[in-house]
Amino acid sequence: MKKIVFMMASLCLSITACTQSTKPARLIVRGDDMGFSHAGNEALIKCFKDGIETSIEVIVPSPWFPEAVQMLKDNPRVDVGIHIALTSEWDNVKYRPVANVPSLTNEDGYFFPFIHSNTNYPGQALKENKWRIEDIEKEFRAQIELGLKKIPQVSHVSAHMGCYHMTPEVEAVMTKLAKEYKIDIDPEAYDVEYVSYAGPKNTSEEKVSSIIKMLQSLKNGKTYLFVDHPAFDTPELRAIHHIGYENVAVDRQGVTDAWTDTRVKATIKQLGIELISYKQLTE
Repeated sequence: MKKIVFMMASLCLSITACTQSTKPARLIVRGDDMGFSHAGNEALIKCFKDGIETSIEVIVPSPWFPEAVQMLKDNPRVDVGIHIALTSEWDNVKYRPVANVPSLTNEDGYFFPFIHSNTNYPGQALKENKWRIEDIEKEFRAQIELGLKKIPQVSHVSAHMGCYHMTPEVEAVMTKLAKEYKIDIDPEAYDVEYVSYAGPKNTSEEKVSSIIKMLQSLKNGKTYLFVDHPAFDTPELRAIHHIGYENVAVDRQGVTDAWTDTRVKATIKQLGIELISYKQLTE
C-alpha cells in the first residue's frame, strides 16, 4: 500500500512539473515614474500602446500628475500602480508631499533627494533626518487616496527608490495600507522573479541586444518582472538630472526605443512569452 501511495505521489509531482514546463514564461514589463515629466508621460503611453509595456507606475506628488491622470483616463486598459514616493531626487524639478508632513521635508518644503545617505548630497537623505512614522503613514494614505480618486484602474502599489522598504516599521505600514485599500498585489507572493538587462545597456542598441538575451533566458512556467523608465530625449528631459545620473534623457530614450523595437517584440512572439500585467497575476 505504501508503495502505491508513493508511486501516485511521484506521478502527481511529475504531472505538475510537466504542466509547468509546457506553460509559457510570463513577463510583466513595468514602466516607472509617470508624472515626473511630460516627456516621460508621453513615452510611457507609447510603450503601452506600441511596445511591450504592461503596467505603468504613477508618482502622485509629481509635477505632471494631472496630465498623467488625463492620459490614463484616455487609455483605460492600462494597469496602473501608485508609485509611492518619499524623495525628490532631481536637481531642477522637485516634489512636495500631498499631506502636511513636516518631518519628511527639507527647509524648503520639498521631499529630501534620497532615502539613504549619498556622498554627493550630504545630510540630504530622509534617513539622515528626524522622520516620524506617523508622518510616513499620513503621506502614504494621502498619496493612495488621491491616486485611487483620480485613476480608477489602479490595482497595486510600488516603491519609488525603495521608499517603503527603508525600515521594517515602514514596510509594515505599507503592507497594512495596501491590504486596507485592496491594492496589495505583491509580485513576490506570486513567485515572480525580477529580471533585468543581460548585458550592456548604455545605448538603444545595447538595450535591445541585452533585452533579447534576457528574454531567451526565461523559463517556461515561470513569471518574471522587468522594470525600467521610458521617456523621450527632449530639451525638457535634458534639464532633469542629479549628480551621478546626468544622462537621463539619452538613457530613458533608449528604454523607449528598446521597448518598442520590432526585434524585441518579434523575439517575445517567437519564444511564446506571455506579456501580463500586475492585475493578471490575480486572475
